Amino acid sequence: MEYLGFSYLGAGFGAGLIVFGAALGIGKLATGALEGMARQPELSGDLRTAMIIAAALIEGFTFFALVVTFMLATKEPVRMPAPYPTPEKPAVEAKH
Repeated sequence: MEYLGFSYLGAGFGAGLIVFGAALGIGKLATGALEGMARQPELSGDLRTAMIIAAALIEGFTFFALVVTFMLATKEPVRMPAPYPTPEKPAVEAKH
């Protein structure tokens, strides 16, 4: 018995957590940059540049994490023998 549905469910949860984490990170980044621009308006150009670079790095990491998640979700499941008797392989062979 394979639990392929659980792998899809796990991939969905993983993708959701990845995107949620990226959204939180970019939100905190934007909050900090806007507060810095409000305190020191003369540095707004430098802060904006640093914010865009950091946001691009966060988005890049998010993209690669999503790719890994979807690769793990669609990989071929490992077929391991069952540790208990199954209908295909009984514990004791019947003698006729």
